Amino acid sequence: MSMETVTIALSPAQFGERESLLVECGEFTATAFRFGSGVCAVRLANAVGSIVMLPWQGQQIWSAHFHGRELTMKSMFDQPRAGVGYLETYGAFLLHCGATAMGVPGPGDSHPLHGELPNAPYQCAYLELGEDTDGPYLALGGWYRHTVAFTCNYTAEPLTKLHAGSGILDVTLDITNHKVTPMEWMYLAHINFRPVEQAQLVYSAPCDPEHARVRTSIPSHVRPPAGYREFLQELARDPAKHNTFSNSLPFDPEVCFFLDYQADAAGWAHSLQVLPAGGADYVGHRPDQLDKVVRWIANNGDQGAMGLALPATAEPEGYSAEKAKGYVRLLPPGETTRIELRAGALTPEQAAAKAALVAEILG
Repeated sequence: MSMETVTIALSPAQFGERESLLVECGEFTATAFRFGSGVCAVRLANAVGSIVMLPWQGQQIWSAHFHGRELTMKSMFDQPRAGVGYLETYGAFLLHCGATAMGVPGPGDSHPLHGELPNAPYQCAYLELGEDTDGPYLALGGWYRHTVAFTCNYTAEPLTKLHAGSGILDVTLDITNHKVTPMEWMYLAHINFRPVEQAQLVYSAPCDPEHARVRTSIPSHVRPPAGYREFLQELARDPAKHNTFSNSLPFDPEVCFFLDYQADAAGWAHSLQVLPAGGADYVGHRPDQLDKVVRWIANNGDQGAMGLALPATAEPEGYSAEKAKGYVRLLPPGETTRIELRAGALTPEQAAAKAALVAEILG
């Protein structure tokens, strides 16, 4: 007999300095607290780990911890901050980027870095207990309405599910256009793992200069050290050099690849950071929804990030550049588009099965 879905509305008034219980059901718990910065947070936990989410600040997954391991990137921030720009509170495990624009603003662009969604002030947040084809789950969802007169009027509705006994999160995002005219939209899922020395990158995209292209343009906020451009040229000639992560490689301040993924029979593409001790970090996405994928690696002492796969609708060069490439999409009036993602940690047995599937996809 399946569990009837239960929805619990959340209010900022429920969040105090002390962590307090919101929900307990079987192996699931949800607790509420405020960071010292005042930002509200919900901790969702199951038998193998937990995530911390920011229900009213972008519905970010601020951190993720599964199978005894911290998954989230190393950053300069030990807690999120409210009311500041993207780079002034950057270090989350997963950020939704978009939706009217995305990427680094180029000449002539007026949008903020990665758009309005990463730190959007959500008007509604709720917990959900239910059961689907993958079993019982505990979820956090909500909605954000973004309206600018004469310009746009849309709703973003994410839902992040934590299933029983699983280190993999199921994330969906619905974007609905409420205007009577088509809406231009862009999206990128910024998923930031912590890089692991001697981890192997395994993914269902061919690793050659044609299908794993290195970004050679340098964003305005990046200050490259000596030898950086030469390293980019090395990777452009032989992208396989990055498939074994090493702290000796100069991912300083960052390196981006654009990857061409292939999907399995069910429509899913797969990316793994396979750990030397067993297990793996994992991203699953659907190329029929998000056909562009960025790999972002930064390792410079202050930041340590393995952006294993950032599924997107476009490359991250900003609205004007992506519009010129034909990568800005149109959402018809009154219609909704859905994005589906999976991200988290695999056990050694699960990692071996996914790696075998990748080998099968690539032939």
